[in-house]
Amino acid sequence: MSLPDDSRRRSPVCQEPSLDWPPTPDTLRPSPFPHPVLQALYSLSLMLLFPAYWSLDQLLGCWAPTTQPSPLGRLKILAGCGAALLFLLVVGLPVSLFGLVLWLPLQVWRRPFCYQPASACWVWPQPWQPPAERVRGFVFLTANLCLLPDGLARFSNLSHSQQRAEAVGAALLGSLRKSQYGATGCSQTQLGVPGGVLKATIPMDLDFVCLQEVFDLRAARRLVHTLVPNLGPVLYDVGTFGLVSGPYIKLLGSGLLLASRYPLLRATFRCFPNARQEDAMASKGLLSAQAQLGILDGHRIVGYVHCTHLQAPVEDGHVRCKQLTLLLDWVEEFEAESRQSGEAVAFSVLLGDLNFDNCSQDHRKEQGHKLFRSFQDPCRLGTRQEQPWALGTILNSSKLHNSVGSSPEMLREALEQEEGRCIYLAGPLSGSHPDKSWKGRRLDYITYRGIPGSGLSPEVEQVTFSTALAGLTDHLAVGLKLQVVCS
Repeated sequence: MSLPDDSRRRSPVCQEPSLDWPPTPDTLRPSPFPHPVLQALYSLSLMLLFPAYWSLDQLLGCWAPTTQPSPLGRLKILAGCGAALLFLLVVGLPVSLFGLVLWLPLQVWRRPFCYQPASACWVWPQPWQPPAERVRGFVFLTANLCLLPDGLARFSNLSHSQQRAEAVGAALLGSLRKSQYGATGCSQTQLGVPGGVLKATIPMDLDFVCLQEVFDLRAARRLVHTLVPNLGPVLYDVGTFGLVSGPYIKLLGSGLLLASRYPLLRATFRCFPNARQEDAMASKGLLSAQAQLGILDGHRIVGYVHCTHLQAPVEDGHVRCKQLTLLLDWVEEFEAESRQSGEAVAFSVLLGDLNFDNCSQDHRKEQGHKLFRSFQDPCRLGTRQEQPWALGTILNSSKLHNSVGSSPEMLREALEQEEGRCIYLAGPLSGSHPDKSWKGRRLDYITYRGIPGSGLSPEVEQVTFSTALAGLTDHLAVGLKLQVVCS
């Protein structure tokens, strides 16, 4: 139900923090542009670019390995629909060039993300108010969805990005509705010792959802349409586009999307300056957000969520190390700039697809990075040492659409067994499975830390590896439940 207008007021930053709930963020507005005319021009530029964008995307899809069983098959495809797509691309180029000339300068005024506030019917969670409520749990989810433009997604044996976005939204919605009505009918299987479980469902009671590779804007909007009424405010279409130093031209965003059940107060995005190869066209970087969780001694309780997706090619370990160093600096800057006197920090969580694992010799530089001295990785015991229950998160792309790989429950059952893991999890970089039990390559991380002196201490209750998105992406989703204790 809608809150009265006076409950939405918030004191200026220079005064004591407002105790109203929910607070109204002063720095977040729905439009990424400061004036409606700029927003209208931007929408027009996207319309003009769309015909050539769609034609080129479909043409690229004709060359994807999954659509070309043989050289003769490729020639038949190109001779048929390929010729028509090439014709549409050539015809649409003049209009698209005009759209590009309009689109490029508009990036100067564009804030690097869109903010969709919670819907009017959204019911906010009750604010955490210790010491009356000494402990509160917070649940995080990260998932790489491979929602690339459709033609590019086919190179990962995935297609129909918008339809997959609808299916992902439905899976998330099912979890959120179960939480709302208190259902508990989900399967759980202990992977080893308490702390890690493998499930065929999305964890319930989600508070923060971070998604990667939501590059297709139409797919992103479908996810936003599902998440906003059922989870809360969403940051999407994240990235710094256009011409950047390097020089590069960024045609794709970061692919990051962040949804929060709690009110968001501030957000910022920083683009990595050192991307290379195919990643140079994408605006990968760090999305940081500050959320208000409650009130303690007349001051805010806040949490920080930092979402990222690092350089992809295996051989680019030196690039990833520089990106890790940069994002740690950016994390410190954002948290220092956001913090107000007297407020308590419940947690700082860094999550996303880091594109390196903790088992391959090829990733030894990243495995020893100081990130793991600043943030705690609950799945990690040390360099190339994982918890017994930790599981790889990257799937074998050739098995995504068979009966097991596309069924959440059947894939969960397969991954319980070493034989199933060898079939359905991506193999080691060396090309042969090690002698010991194969657990796969974990590229998707949720790390956390507490802030000394805040009086609040986060502790891990459970890590979840979820097969709920089987057949929809080439990654497992990873969840983390933190219990934050007021000392």
